[in-house]
Amino acid sequence: MTFPTSKAPWNKGKLVGQKLPLKLEQIWAIRIRLEIAKNIRELAMFNMAIDCKLRSCDLVKLLVRDISRNGEVLDRAQVIQQKTSQPVQFEITKKTRESVEAWIELRGLSGMDYLWPSRMRKFDHITTHQYARLVKKWITSIGLDPSVYATHSRVMVISGVWKQAEGVAYPVG
Repeated sequence: MTFPTSKAPWNKGKLVGQKLPLKLEQIWAIRIRLEIAKNIRELAMFNMAIDCKLRSCDLVKLLVRDISRNGEVLDRAQVIQQKTSQPVQFEITKKTRESVEAWIELRGLSGMDYLWPSRMRKFDHITTHQYARLVKKWITSIGLDPSVYATHSRVMVISGVWKQAEGVAYPVG
């Protein structure tokens, strides 16, 4: 009896397991590049991703009203996670508030608008795939190998930054 030969596994040759967290100096390197490029949208998105620690599926679906009131970005926000249906609360640092407010003003966004609207599909948000491409671009821009980082790399950043900063209160914003 012969068995058919199996196809190569989908993840053959790929790195598996947990991806590396970004370090504090890497976060700042990306921020500085985005600031120099005057890329308001990506700077606001990067800053929000660092602050909120949401999964990409939740980050791309943020509405303006989720994080702001009366035209001002809140110090703290809470959203319900898609995967767990559990609320998650996060602080929004001053630097992030400033960049997000600049983005909202630039696009003329209001409460019911997605914070990261799609450029292709009216009344929709960017996709998680588009977001993943941006993360890859940011990581590549500072000379890192994007295969060892992922969209979840920024989720684990905060705990890593806390350890690096040895308890200094929230040094990433």
